[in-house]
Amino acid sequence: MFYNISIILKFQTGRSGKDLAIIMADKNKKMVEQITSMDVDFAQWYTDVVKKAELADYSGVKGCMVIRPYGYAIWENIQRIMDAEFKKLGHENVYMPMFIPESLLQREKDHVAGFAPECAWVTVGGQNTLPERLCVRPTSETLFCEHYRNVIHSYRDLPKLYNQWCNVVRWEKTTRPFLRTSEFLWQEGHTMHETEEEAREETRRMLQVYVDFYEKSLAIPVVSGRKTEKEKFAGAEETYTVEPMMHNGFALQGGTSHYFGDGFARAFDITYTARDNTVKYPHQTSWGASTRMIGAIIMCHGDDNGLILPPAVAPIQVAIIPVAQHKEGVLDKAAQIKDTLTAAGFRAKIDDSDKTPGWKFAEQEIKGIPARIEIGPKDLEAGQAVIVRRDTREKTIVKIEEIADKLKEIFVTMQSDMLEKARKHRDSHTYEATNYEEFKDIIANKPGFVKAMWCGDLACEMKIKEDTTATSRCMPFEQEHISDVCVCCGKPAKKLVYWGKAY
Repeated sequence: MFYNISIILKFQTGRSGKDLAIIMADKNKKMVEQITSMDVDFAQWYTDVVKKAELADYSGVKGCMVIRPYGYAIWENIQRIMDAEFKKLGHENVYMPMFIPESLLQREKDHVAGFAPECAWVTVGGQNTLPERLCVRPTSETLFCEHYRNVIHSYRDLPKLYNQWCNVVRWEKTTRPFLRTSEFLWQEGHTMHETEEEAREETRRMLQVYVDFYEKSLAIPVVSGRKTEKEKFAGAEETYTVEPMMHNGFALQGGTSHYFGDGFARAFDITYTARDNTVKYPHQTSWGASTRMIGAIIMCHGDDNGLILPPAVAPIQVAIIPVAQHKEGVLDKAAQIKDTLTAAGFRAKIDDSDKTPGWKFAEQEIKGIPARIEIGPKDLEAGQAVIVRRDTREKTIVKIEEIADKLKEIFVTMQSDMLEKARKHRDSHTYEATNYEEFKDIIANKPGFVKAMWCGDLACEMKIKEDTTATSRCMPFEQEHISDVCVCCGKPAKKLVYWGKAY
Protein backbone atom coordinates (compact mmCIF):
# COMPACT_ATOMS: atom_id res chain seq x y z
CA MET A 1 0.00 0.00 0.00
CA PHE A 2 1.11 3.56 -0.73
CA TYR A 3 0.80 6.41 1.74
CA ASN A 4 2.71 9.59 2.54
CA ILE A 5 5.02 8.79 5.46
CA SER A 6 5.23 12.43 6.51
CA ILE A 7 1.47 12.54 6.94
CA ILE A 8 1.48 9.35 8.99
CA LEU A 9 4.14 10.71 11.31
CA LYS A 10 2.05 13.81 11.89
CA PHE A 11 -1.04 11.67 12.45
CA GLN A 12 0.79 9.62 15.04
CA THR A 13 1.46 12.71 17.13
CA GLY A 14 -1.81 14.54 16.51
CA ARG A 15 -3.23 16.81 13.83
CA SER A 16 -2.95 20.50 13.07
CA GLY A 17 -4.28 22.81 10.36
CA LYS A 18 -0.96 22.43 8.55
CA ASP A 19 -1.35 18.67 8.64
CA LEU A 20 -4.79 18.96 7.02
CA ALA A 21 -3.38 21.09 4.22
CA ILE A 22 -0.79 18.41 3.51
CA ILE A 23 -3.52 15.77 3.43
CA MET A 24 -5.63 17.81 1.02
CA ALA A 25 -2.68 18.13 -1.34
CA ASP A 26 -2.23 14.38 -1.21
CA LYS A 27 -5.88 13.40 -1.67
CA ASN A 28 -5.67 12.59 -5.39
CA LYS A 29 -2.79 10.15 -5.05
CA LYS A 30 -3.28 6.45 -5.59
CA MET A 31 -3.24 4.79 -2.18
CA VAL A 32 -3.44 1.14 -3.19
CA GLU A 33 -0.66 -0.13 -5.42
CA GLN A 34 -1.71 -3.82 -5.47
CA ILE A 35 -4.71 -2.98 -7.67
CA THR A 36 -4.00 -2.80 -11.38
CA SER A 37 -5.12 0.46 -12.97
CA MET A 38 -8.36 0.03 -14.91
CA ASP A 39 -6.84 1.97 -17.81
CA VAL A 40 -4.03 -0.61 -18.05
CA ASP A 41 -6.07 -3.81 -17.80
CA PHE A 42 -9.76 -3.49 -16.94
CA ALA A 43 -10.33 -7.22 -16.51
CA GLN A 44 -7.39 -7.54 -14.13
CA TRP A 45 -8.49 -4.41 -12.28
CA TYR A 46 -11.89 -6.02 -11.72
CA THR A 47 -10.35 -9.25 -10.43
CA ASP A 48 -7.97 -7.32 -8.17
CA VAL A 49 -10.85 -5.37 -6.62
CA VAL A 50 -12.91 -8.52 -6.03
CA LYS A 51 -9.96 -10.17 -4.29
CA LYS A 52 -8.46 -7.19 -2.41
CA ALA A 53 -11.85 -5.99 -1.14
CA GLU A 54 -12.48 -9.54 0.09
CA LEU A 55 -15.74 -9.88 -1.81
CA ALA A 56 -15.15 -13.36 -3.18
CA ASP A 57 -12.57 -16.07 -3.62
CA TYR A 58 -12.06 -18.85 -6.10
CA SER A 59 -13.45 -22.27 -5.28
CA GLY A 60 -12.25 -25.81 -5.89
CA VAL A 61 -15.49 -26.27 -7.82
CA LYS A 62 -14.80 -25.15 -11.37
CA GLY A 63 -16.83 -22.10 -12.37
CA CYS A 64 -18.10 -21.43 -8.84
CA MET A 65 -17.01 -18.83 -6.31
CA VAL A 66 -16.90 -18.43 -2.56
CA ILE A 67 -18.80 -15.28 -1.60
CA ARG A 68 -16.88 -13.96 1.38
CA PRO A 69 -18.60 -12.28 4.37
CA TYR A 70 -18.10 -8.74 3.07
CA GLY A 71 -19.45 -9.62 -0.36
CA TYR A 72 -22.35 -11.53 1.13
CA ALA A 73 -23.18 -8.62 3.43
CA ILE A 74 -23.63 -6.42 0.33
CA TRP A 75 -25.99 -9.04 -1.09
CA GLU A 76 -27.91 -9.15 2.20
CA ASN A 77 -28.44 -5.39 2.02
CA ILE A 78 -29.60 -5.70 -1.59
CA GLN A 79 -32.00 -8.45 -0.50
CA ARG A 80 -33.28 -6.42 2.42
CA ILE A 81 -34.14 -3.37 0.32
CA MET A 82 -35.58 -5.24 -2.65
CA ASP A 83 -37.53 -7.70 -0.53
CA ALA A 84 -39.23 -4.82 1.28
CA GLU A 85 -40.22 -3.30 -2.07
CA PHE A 86 -41.64 -6.61 -3.30
CA LYS A 87 -43.69 -7.02 -0.15
CA LYS A 88 -45.05 -3.48 -0.41
CA LEU A 89 -46.57 -4.59 -3.71
CA GLY A 90 -48.12 -7.69 -2.18
CA HIS A 91 -45.57 -10.36 -3.07
CA GLU A 92 -44.90 -13.32 -0.78
CA ASN A 93 -41.71 -15.35 -0.51
CA VAL A 94 -41.79 -19.10 -1.13
CA TYR A 95 -39.18 -21.76 -1.80
CA MET A 96 -39.21 -24.37 -4.56
CA PRO A 97 -37.13 -27.56 -4.92
CA MET A 98 -33.64 -27.40 -6.36
CA PHE A 99 -34.28 -30.33 -8.71
CA ILE A 100 -36.59 -30.48 -11.73
CA PRO A 101 -37.59 -33.87 -13.21
CA GLU A 102 -36.78 -34.02 -16.92
CA SER A 103 -40.39 -34.83 -17.80
CA LEU A 104 -41.54 -31.65 -16.05
CA LEU A 105 -38.95 -29.52 -17.81
CA GLN A 106 -40.01 -30.93 -21.17
CA ARG A 107 -43.57 -29.66 -20.76
CA GLU A 108 -42.62 -26.28 -22.26
CA LYS A 109 -40.55 -26.97 -25.38
CA ASP A 110 -39.28 -23.45 -26.12
CA HIS A 111 -38.26 -23.03 -22.50
CA VAL A 112 -36.24 -26.24 -22.27
CA ALA A 113 -34.63 -25.63 -25.66
CA GLY A 114 -33.41 -22.24 -24.47
CA PHE A 115 -31.77 -23.67 -21.35
CA ALA A 116 -30.61 -27.06 -22.67
CA PRO A 117 -26.97 -26.04 -23.28
CA GLU A 118 -26.62 -24.76 -19.70
CA CYS A 119 -28.41 -27.50 -17.75
CA ALA A 120 -26.63 -29.60 -15.15
CA TRP A 121 -28.11 -33.08 -14.63
CA VAL A 122 -28.23 -35.48 -11.68
CA THR A 123 -28.33 -39.11 -12.81
CA VAL A 124 -27.28 -41.03 -9.69
CA GLY A 125 -28.75 -40.88 -6.19
CA GLY A 126 -26.64 -42.60 -3.55
CA GLN A 127 -25.45 -45.73 -5.35
CA ASN A 128 -28.47 -46.09 -7.63
CA THR A 129 -29.10 -44.80 -11.11
CA LEU A 130 -32.15 -42.57 -11.03
CA PRO A 131 -35.18 -43.71 -13.08
CA GLU A 132 -35.42 -40.14 -14.43
CA ARG A 133 -32.79 -37.44 -14.78
CA LEU A 134 -33.10 -34.44 -12.49
CA CYS A 135 -32.09 -31.00 -13.72
CA VAL A 136 -30.45 -28.70 -11.17
CA ARG A 137 -32.68 -25.64 -11.55
CA PRO A 138 -31.46 -23.04 -14.03
CA THR A 139 -34.73 -21.17 -13.29
CA SER A 140 -38.00 -22.25 -11.72
CA GLU A 141 -40.89 -21.53 -14.10
CA THR A 142 -41.77 -25.21 -14.45
CA LEU A 143 -41.73 -25.80 -10.70
CA PHE A 144 -43.97 -22.83 -10.04
CA CYS A 145 -46.34 -23.95 -12.78
CA GLU A 146 -46.64 -27.43 -11.30
CA HIS A 147 -47.50 -25.86 -7.95
CA TYR A 148 -49.91 -23.32 -9.44
CA ARG A 149 -51.81 -26.12 -11.15
CA ASN A 150 -52.50 -27.55 -7.68
CA VAL A 151 -53.49 -24.34 -5.92
CA ILE A 152 -55.27 -22.21 -8.55
CA HIS A 153 -58.88 -23.22 -9.15
CA SER A 154 -60.95 -20.04 -9.10
CA TYR A 155 -60.59 -16.35 -9.87
CA ARG A 156 -60.64 -15.96 -6.08
CA ASP A 157 -57.19 -17.65 -6.03
CA LEU A 158 -55.74 -14.90 -8.22
CA PRO A 159 -53.49 -13.07 -8.41
CA LYS A 160 -50.68 -15.27 -7.10
CA LEU A 161 -47.73 -13.01 -6.36
CA TYR A 162 -44.79 -15.22 -5.40
CA ASN A 163 -41.05 -14.62 -5.19
CA GLN A 164 -38.16 -16.77 -4.08
CA TRP A 165 -34.57 -16.01 -3.08
CA CYS A 166 -32.39 -18.95 -4.05
CA ASN A 167 -29.42 -20.24 -6.03
CA VAL A 168 -29.53 -21.49 -9.61
CA VAL A 169 -27.06 -23.39 -11.76
CA ARG A 170 -26.18 -22.70 -15.40
CA TRP A 171 -23.17 -24.54 -16.74
CA GLU A 172 -21.16 -21.62 -18.09
CA LYS A 173 -18.11 -22.12 -20.30
CA THR A 174 -16.42 -18.86 -19.29
CA THR A 175 -16.80 -17.52 -15.77
CA ARG A 176 -15.95 -14.36 -13.85
CA PRO A 177 -16.86 -13.65 -10.20
CA PHE A 178 -20.32 -12.08 -9.81
CA LEU A 179 -20.72 -11.57 -13.56
CA ARG A 180 -21.01 -15.10 -14.86
CA THR A 181 -20.62 -18.17 -12.66
CA SER A 182 -22.00 -21.69 -12.90
CA GLU A 183 -23.89 -21.15 -9.65
CA PHE A 184 -25.22 -17.78 -8.56
CA LEU A 185 -27.72 -16.24 -6.17
CA TRP A 186 -30.81 -14.36 -7.26
CA GLN A 187 -34.46 -13.66 -6.72
CA GLU A 188 -37.08 -14.86 -9.15
CA GLY A 189 -40.64 -13.60 -9.04
CA HIS A 190 -43.43 -15.71 -10.58
CA THR A 191 -46.96 -14.36 -10.72
CA MET A 192 -50.33 -15.48 -12.11
CA HIS A 193 -53.17 -13.12 -13.08
CA GLU A 194 -56.75 -13.24 -14.29
CA THR A 195 -56.20 -11.11 -17.36
CA GLU A 196 -53.58 -10.23 -19.91
CA GLU A 197 -53.89 -6.58 -18.91
CA GLU A 198 -53.08 -7.33 -15.26
CA ALA A 199 -50.11 -9.52 -16.19
CA ARG A 200 -48.68 -6.93 -18.57
CA GLU A 201 -49.07 -4.27 -15.90
CA GLU A 202 -47.17 -6.50 -13.44
CA THR A 203 -44.38 -7.06 -15.96
CA ARG A 204 -43.79 -3.35 -16.41
CA ARG A 205 -44.36 -2.57 -12.72
CA MET A 206 -41.62 -4.98 -11.63
CA LEU A 207 -39.22 -3.67 -14.26
CA GLN A 208 -39.75 -0.22 -12.76
CA VAL A 209 -38.91 -1.64 -9.31
CA TYR A 210 -35.51 -2.63 -10.76
CA VAL A 211 -35.04 0.78 -12.40
CA ASP A 212 -35.80 2.55 -9.12
CA PHE A 213 -33.57 0.22 -7.10
CA TYR A 214 -30.60 0.72 -9.41
CA GLU A 215 -30.94 4.49 -9.32
CA LYS A 216 -32.09 5.11 -5.73
CA SER A 217 -30.08 2.44 -3.90
CA LEU A 218 -27.13 1.61 -6.18
CA ALA A 219 -26.72 5.09 -7.75
CA ILE A 220 -26.55 3.42 -11.17
CA PRO A 221 -28.54 4.82 -14.12
CA VAL A 222 -29.98 2.29 -16.55
CA VAL A 223 -31.42 2.15 -20.02
CA SER A 224 -34.67 0.18 -19.95
CA GLY A 225 -36.76 -1.29 -22.71
CA ARG A 226 -37.87 -4.40 -24.53
CA LYS A 227 -35.57 -7.16 -25.75
CA THR A 228 -35.67 -8.29 -29.37
CA GLU A 229 -37.19 -11.66 -30.25
CA LYS A 230 -33.70 -13.14 -30.47
CA GLU A 231 -32.69 -11.89 -27.02
CA LYS A 232 -35.92 -12.51 -25.13
CA PHE A 233 -36.24 -15.16 -22.40
CA ALA A 234 -36.93 -18.70 -23.59
CA GLY A 235 -40.68 -19.27 -23.48
CA ALA A 236 -41.65 -15.62 -22.98
CA GLU A 237 -43.83 -13.54 -25.25
CA GLU A 238 -41.99 -10.36 -24.28
CA THR A 239 -38.88 -9.64 -22.21
CA TYR A 240 -37.99 -6.26 -20.71
CA THR A 241 -34.57 -5.35 -19.35
CA VAL A 242 -32.52 -2.80 -17.44
CA GLU A 243 -29.06 -2.19 -18.89
CA PRO A 244 -26.44 -0.23 -16.90
CA MET A 245 -23.14 0.83 -18.51
CA MET A 246 -19.82 -0.05 -16.92
CA HIS A 247 -16.64 2.09 -16.77
CA ASN A 248 -15.27 0.39 -19.88
CA GLY A 249 -18.38 1.04 -21.94
CA PHE A 250 -19.71 -2.52 -21.73
CA ALA A 251 -23.35 -3.19 -20.92
CA LEU A 252 -24.49 -5.51 -18.16
CA GLN A 253 -27.96 -7.03 -18.23
CA GLY A 254 -28.99 -5.90 -14.78
CA GLY A 255 -32.45 -7.43 -14.38
CA THR A 256 -35.26 -8.71 -16.57
CA SER A 257 -39.04 -8.93 -16.45
CA HIS A 258 -41.00 -11.30 -18.69
CA TYR A 259 -44.58 -11.54 -19.89
CA PHE A 260 -45.47 -15.17 -20.63
CA GLY A 261 -49.08 -14.80 -21.71
CA ASP A 262 -50.90 -18.09 -21.08
CA GLY A 263 -48.32 -20.30 -22.80
CA PHE A 264 -47.02 -21.97 -19.65
CA ALA A 265 -50.55 -22.22 -18.24
CA ARG A 266 -51.65 -24.16 -21.32
CA ALA A 267 -48.56 -26.39 -21.26
CA PHE A 268 -49.15 -27.24 -17.60
CA ASP A 269 -52.95 -27.29 -17.78
CA ILE A 270 -53.39 -24.51 -15.21
CA THR A 271 -57.02 -23.36 -15.37
CA TYR A 272 -59.42 -21.46 -13.18
CA THR A 273 -63.14 -20.85 -13.05
CA ALA A 274 -63.64 -17.24 -14.09
CA ARG A 275 -66.16 -14.70 -12.80
CA ASP A 276 -68.53 -15.57 -15.65
CA ASN A 277 -68.32 -19.27 -14.66
CA THR A 278 -66.22 -20.21 -17.72
CA VAL A 279 -62.88 -22.05 -17.51
CA LYS A 280 -59.88 -19.90 -18.45
CA TYR A 281 -56.09 -19.96 -18.43
CA PRO A 282 -54.32 -17.43 -16.17
CA HIS A 283 -51.66 -15.07 -17.53
CA GLN A 284 -48.14 -15.31 -16.13
CA THR A 285 -45.09 -13.14 -15.46
CA SER A 286 -41.56 -13.78 -14.26
CA TRP A 287 -38.84 -11.35 -13.20
CA GLY A 288 -35.40 -11.66 -11.68
CA ALA A 289 -32.14 -10.01 -10.66
CA SER A 290 -28.98 -11.58 -9.27
CA THR A 291 -25.62 -11.13 -7.58
CA ARG A 292 -24.55 -9.57 -10.90
CA MET A 293 -25.63 -6.37 -9.20
CA ILE A 294 -22.45 -6.55 -7.12
CA GLY A 295 -20.42 -6.74 -10.31
CA ALA A 296 -22.31 -3.69 -11.58
CA ILE A 297 -21.47 -1.73 -8.42
CA ILE A 298 -17.78 -2.58 -8.81
CA MET A 299 -17.57 -1.70 -12.50
CA CYS A 300 -19.79 1.38 -12.40
CA HIS A 301 -18.42 3.13 -9.31
CA GLY A 302 -15.02 1.59 -8.47
CA ASP A 303 -11.70 3.33 -9.04
CA ASP A 304 -8.02 2.43 -9.00
CA ASN A 305 -8.06 2.33 -5.20
CA GLY A 306 -10.85 -0.24 -5.00
CA LEU A 307 -14.57 -0.25 -4.35
CA ILE A 308 -16.82 2.76 -3.96
CA LEU A 309 -20.04 1.56 -2.35
CA PRO A 310 -23.32 3.47 -2.36
CA PRO A 311 -24.29 4.12 1.27
CA ALA A 312 -27.58 2.20 1.01
CA VAL A 313 -25.92 -1.19 0.44
CA ALA A 314 -22.54 -0.72 2.17
CA PRO A 315 -22.04 -3.29 4.97
CA ILE A 316 -20.03 -0.65 6.85
CA GLN A 317 -21.13 2.90 6.11
CA VAL A 318 -18.65 4.66 8.38
CA ALA A 319 -15.15 3.60 9.43
CA ILE A 320 -13.98 5.41 12.55
CA ILE A 321 -10.21 5.63 12.56
CA PRO A 322 -8.56 6.84 15.77
CA VAL A 323 -5.29 8.66 15.11
CA ALA A 324 -2.53 8.32 17.71
CA GLN A 325 -4.89 5.99 19.49
CA HIS A 326 -2.38 5.40 22.29
CA LYS A 327 -3.02 8.96 23.46
CA GLU A 328 -5.43 9.38 26.34
CA GLY A 329 -9.09 9.73 25.43
CA VAL A 330 -8.80 8.97 21.70
CA LEU A 331 -10.22 5.43 21.77
CA ASP A 332 -12.87 6.38 24.30
CA LYS A 333 -14.10 9.21 22.09
CA ALA A 334 -14.04 6.94 19.02
CA ALA A 335 -16.21 4.44 20.89
CA GLN A 336 -18.59 7.20 21.93
CA ILE A 337 -18.91 8.37 18.31
CA LYS A 338 -19.62 4.79 17.19
CA ASP A 339 -22.37 4.38 19.79
CA THR A 340 -23.95 7.66 18.72
CA LEU A 341 -23.86 6.72 15.03
CA THR A 342 -25.21 3.23 15.67
CA ALA A 343 -28.10 4.70 17.66
CA ALA A 344 -28.77 7.03 14.71
CA GLY A 345 -29.07 4.04 12.37
CA PHE A 346 -25.63 4.04 10.74
CA ARG A 347 -23.58 0.89 10.21
CA ALA A 348 -20.34 2.00 11.88
CA LYS A 349 -17.08 0.28 12.84
CA ILE A 350 -13.94 1.34 14.70
CA ASP A 351 -10.58 0.26 13.35
CA ASP A 352 -8.55 0.12 16.56
CA SER A 353 -6.02 -2.37 15.22
CA ASP A 354 -2.28 -1.73 15.59
CA LYS A 355 -1.90 -0.91 11.88
CA THR A 356 -0.66 2.53 10.86
CA PRO A 357 -3.26 5.20 9.96
CA GLY A 358 -2.12 5.10 6.32
CA TRP A 359 -2.74 1.36 6.17
CA LYS A 360 -6.20 1.83 7.68
CA PHE A 361 -7.07 4.57 5.20
CA ALA A 362 -6.00 2.40 2.28
CA GLU A 363 -8.02 -0.54 3.61
CA GLN A 364 -11.08 1.67 3.95
CA GLU A 365 -10.62 2.79 0.35
CA ILE A 366 -10.21 -0.76 -0.97
CA LYS A 367 -13.44 -1.84 0.71
CA GLY A 368 -15.31 1.20 -0.55
CA ILE A 369 -16.62 2.25 2.85
CA PRO A 370 -18.60 5.43 2.00
CA ALA A 371 -17.08 7.60 4.73
CA ARG A 372 -14.41 7.55 7.37
CA ILE A 373 -14.12 9.61 10.52
CA GLU A 374 -10.65 10.60 11.66
CA ILE A 375 -10.27 11.56 15.32
CA GLY A 376 -6.96 12.39 17.05
CA PRO A 377 -5.64 14.26 20.10
CA LYS A 378 -5.79 17.70 18.44
CA ASP A 379 -9.36 16.96 17.33
CA LEU A 380 -10.30 16.10 20.91
CA GLU A 381 -8.94 19.43 22.09
CA ALA A 382 -10.96 21.25 19.43
CA GLY A 383 -14.11 19.15 19.98
CA GLN A 384 -14.14 18.12 16.32
CA ALA A 385 -13.52 15.27 13.90
CA VAL A 386 -12.84 14.96 10.18
CA ILE A 387 -15.27 13.17 7.82
CA VAL A 388 -13.76 11.93 4.55
CA ARG A 389 -15.98 10.88 1.62
CA ARG A 390 -14.79 7.78 -0.23
CA ASP A 391 -15.99 8.87 -3.66
CA THR A 392 -14.32 12.31 -3.77
CA ARG A 393 -11.98 12.18 -0.75
CA GLU A 394 -13.47 15.49 0.25
CA LYS A 395 -12.76 16.29 3.91
CA THR A 396 -15.19 18.04 6.23
CA ILE A 397 -14.31 19.25 9.72
CA VAL A 398 -17.34 18.89 11.95
CA LYS A 399 -18.17 19.29 15.62
CA ILE A 400 -18.33 15.93 17.35
CA GLU A 401 -21.93 16.43 18.47
CA GLU A 402 -22.97 17.19 14.86
CA ILE A 403 -21.36 14.15 13.19
CA ALA A 404 -24.57 12.12 12.78
CA ASP A 405 -26.51 14.97 11.18
CA LYS A 406 -23.60 15.84 8.90
CA LEU A 407 -23.23 12.22 7.79
CA LYS A 408 -26.90 12.06 6.82
CA GLU A 409 -26.41 15.16 4.71
CA ILE A 410 -23.20 13.80 3.15
CA PHE A 411 -24.78 10.47 2.24
CA VAL A 412 -27.71 12.16 0.49
CA THR A 413 -25.25 14.28 -1.49
CA MET A 414 -22.99 11.31 -2.14
CA GLN A 415 -25.86 9.22 -3.54
CA SER A 416 -26.88 12.06 -5.83
CA ASP A 417 -23.31 12.80 -6.94
CA MET A 418 -22.52 9.14 -7.67
CA LEU A 419 -25.69 8.77 -9.75
CA GLU A 420 -25.01 11.96 -11.67
CA LYS A 421 -21.39 10.99 -12.33
CA ALA A 422 -22.46 7.59 -13.66
CA ARG A 423 -25.18 9.20 -15.77
CA LYS A 424 -22.73 11.67 -17.30
CA HIS A 425 -20.38 8.79 -18.10
CA ARG A 426 -23.18 6.83 -19.75
CA ASP A 427 -24.47 9.78 -21.74
CA SER A 428 -21.01 10.84 -22.91
CA HIS A 429 -20.39 7.28 -24.10
CA THR A 430 -23.68 6.90 -25.98
CA TYR A 431 -23.42 7.55 -29.71
CA GLU A 432 -25.68 7.62 -32.75
CA ALA A 433 -25.03 5.87 -36.06
CA THR A 434 -27.05 6.20 -39.27
CA ASN A 435 -25.04 3.91 -41.58
CA TYR A 436 -23.16 0.65 -41.18
CA GLU A 437 -19.64 1.96 -41.67
CA GLU A 438 -20.22 4.60 -39.02
CA PHE A 439 -21.75 1.95 -36.73
CA LYS A 440 -18.77 -0.40 -37.09
CA ASP A 441 -16.29 2.42 -36.55
CA ILE A 442 -17.97 3.49 -33.31
CA ILE A 443 -18.18 -0.07 -31.97
CA ALA A 444 -14.49 -0.62 -32.78
CA ASN A 445 -13.15 2.66 -31.44
CA LYS A 446 -15.60 4.21 -28.97
CA PRO A 447 -16.66 1.85 -26.17
CA GLY A 448 -20.23 2.45 -25.09
CA PHE A 449 -23.80 2.28 -26.36
CA VAL A 450 -24.74 2.98 -29.96
CA LYS A 451 -28.24 4.13 -30.81
CA ALA A 452 -29.21 3.01 -34.30
CA MET A 453 -32.35 2.19 -36.28
CA TRP A 454 -33.23 -1.43 -37.10
CA CYS A 455 -35.55 -3.04 -39.61
CA GLY A 456 -36.57 -5.83 -37.24
CA ASP A 457 -34.94 -8.55 -39.35
CA LEU A 458 -33.07 -11.27 -37.42
CA ALA A 459 -30.51 -11.50 -40.24
CA CYS A 460 -29.38 -7.92 -39.59
CA GLU A 461 -29.17 -8.53 -35.85
CA MET A 462 -27.04 -11.63 -36.44
CA LYS A 463 -24.81 -9.85 -38.95
CA ILE A 464 -24.13 -7.01 -36.53
CA LYS A 465 -23.14 -9.49 -33.84
CA GLU A 466 -20.93 -11.47 -36.24
CA ASP A 467 -19.21 -8.37 -37.64
CA THR A 468 -18.75 -6.40 -34.42
CA THR A 469 -19.53 -8.71 -31.42
CA ALA A 470 -22.08 -6.04 -30.37
CA THR A 471 -25.57 -7.22 -29.46
CA SER A 472 -28.94 -5.55 -29.19
CA ARG A 473 -29.36 -4.42 -25.60
CA CYS A 474 -32.95 -3.18 -25.79
CA MET A 475 -35.54 -1.23 -27.73
CA PRO A 476 -36.11 1.70 -25.34
CA PHE A 477 -39.62 2.63 -24.30
CA GLU A 478 -39.03 6.22 -25.38
CA GLN A 479 -38.34 5.75 -29.07
CA GLU A 480 -36.35 8.28 -31.09
CA HIS A 481 -36.31 8.57 -34.86
CA ILE A 482 -32.74 9.24 -35.94
CA SER A 483 -33.01 7.75 -39.44
CA ASP A 484 -35.56 6.26 -41.81
CA VAL A 485 -33.50 3.19 -42.63
CA CYS A 486 -31.93 0.21 -40.87
CA VAL A 487 -28.30 0.86 -39.94
CA CYS A 488 -27.31 -2.55 -41.29
CA CYS A 489 -29.28 -3.24 -44.49
CA GLY A 490 -30.74 0.13 -45.48
CA LYS A 491 -34.34 -1.13 -45.55
CA PRO A 492 -37.10 0.86 -43.83
CA ALA A 493 -36.49 1.02 -40.09
CA LYS A 494 -39.02 -0.06 -37.47
CA LYS A 495 -37.31 0.50 -34.11
CA LEU A 496 -34.47 2.39 -32.48
CA VAL A 497 -32.22 -0.04 -30.66
CA TYR A 498 -29.41 0.39 -28.13
CA TRP A 499 -26.46 -1.78 -29.23
CA GLY A 500 -23.27 -2.54 -27.41
CA LYS A 501 -20.77 -5.10 -26.21
CA ALA A 502 -21.82 -6.78 -23.02
CA TYR A 503 -20.82 -9.15 -20.24
